[in-house]
Amino acid sequence: MQQWHPRREQITQSMLPPEFSVNPLFSRKGEEAVPRFRMREQGMLPETAFQIVHDEIALDGNARLNLATFVTTWMEPFADRLYAKSVEKNMIDKDEYPQTAAIEERCVRILADLWHSPSPQNTVGVSTTGSSEACMLGGLALKRRWQKARKEQGKPIDRPNIVFSSAVQVVWEKFANYWDVEPRFVNITPDHPYLDPEGVLAVVDENTIGVVPVLGVTYTGLYEPVAAIARALDEFQARTDLDIPIHVDAASGGFIAPFLQPDLVWDFQLTRVKSINVSGHKYGLVYPGLGWVIWREAEDLPEDLIFRVSYLGGNMPTFALNFSRPGAQVLLQYYNYLRLGKEGYYEVQKASQAVAQFLSKAIHEMGPFDLFTDGSDIPVLSWRLKEGYTSNWNLYDLSRQLRTFGWQVPAYPLPPDMEDVTIMRVVVRNGFSMDLAHLFLMNFTQAVSFLDSLDGPIPHDTKYDNGYHH
Repeated sequence: MQQWHPRREQITQSMLPPEFSVNPLFSRKGEEAVPRFRMREQGMLPETAFQIVHDEIALDGNARLNLATFVTTWMEPFADRLYAKSVEKNMIDKDEYPQTAAIEERCVRILADLWHSPSPQNTVGVSTTGSSEACMLGGLALKRRWQKARKEQGKPIDRPNIVFSSAVQVVWEKFANYWDVEPRFVNITPDHPYLDPEGVLAVVDENTIGVVPVLGVTYTGLYEPVAAIARALDEFQARTDLDIPIHVDAASGGFIAPFLQPDLVWDFQLTRVKSINVSGHKYGLVYPGLGWVIWREAEDLPEDLIFRVSYLGGNMPTFALNFSRPGAQVLLQYYNYLRLGKEGYYEVQKASQAVAQFLSKAIHEMGPFDLFTDGSDIPVLSWRLKEGYTSNWNLYDLSRQLRTFGWQVPAYPLPPDMEDVTIMRVVVRNGFSMDLAHLFLMNFTQAVSFLDSLDGPIPHDTKYDNGYHH
């Protein structure tokens, strides 16, 4: 029996009634109905407000079963307690919360040391609301450094470009659009599924502000070869005298490689790497709302990007895009550093990698699928449906079928020039235990068996197939 799935694009809140009723056990007189799209004249009991919001979010997916997101969905109880006690702290109010500011500074030093900065006690970095903001700051620094060098040479500054693969996260397309920089994409291919030195050298020139390899590609979880790209740019500089820096987008891999692949050279050990960003709220193991960007040395961040603001009785330097932002997540990051240490981070990330490799082996052995990645880089596995396996169903159908068990597993096309290839991806995070992996595999097998039992193809409208966006 084939299942019907509603098209989310056809359903809007305008189809809902303009008001809704409230459970009589919670409401008092005058609270029997609540307008949906305008503010009530009077307030209500806290219990009633809680019930309304709680009932609505019950329709959200279970965060622990969300295998699409890289973002942390579980922290231990003591972290929850610390979060509750510090949720009101504003990171920008450094005079009012001096110890929170000091802890942020410590976190910067710890990351700089972890990534082999030549001067971790003297370099600069900052916490952000996520890697997107961190990427913007890293890109801005690249642009300003390029502009300064060009002005000193008496050359024009009106045509900057930046280089990355077509599999880059969308934030870099946003950066190029917002800050008037030409994006130069190196399209991935089956033989070169990530940014490689040959592709980089084919597009760089005197207007290139930087090259952005990704340590943990969003689509597949692969590491792009930072060291090989750096060597190619070293040779390019020897031939042309053009010094093109690298910013490493280590949103996912920045908290994986130092522990699981400590011999991999990708960070500030390469002098051409001038800045690195990472998501504290991904494999940094902190709840959503935290990123970091660190520069190799202080001089790699242009001074004209730093604002010194007189605010609430103090004079403070700031170079984040946001002003007010959460301080609690910074404290949670430091909590993790204290709680886990290097050994603990290794154990947590290794456990996630073990789950990813267990699942990848099992899915590969099932028959219908070809693996793209098996979790050997970051704990992410991805696969495609074998060509010619069936015409009755595809990976979008499998994704929807898994949702009937509560699992959220995305299916999506690869970027140009591989957009005709559809893959599925599972992100294994802390909290997705081996026991949950066995339960997932059982449901996965059931979903495949159901789809294989169909006696005809499931109708498709390809316009609505891809329900996942990066």
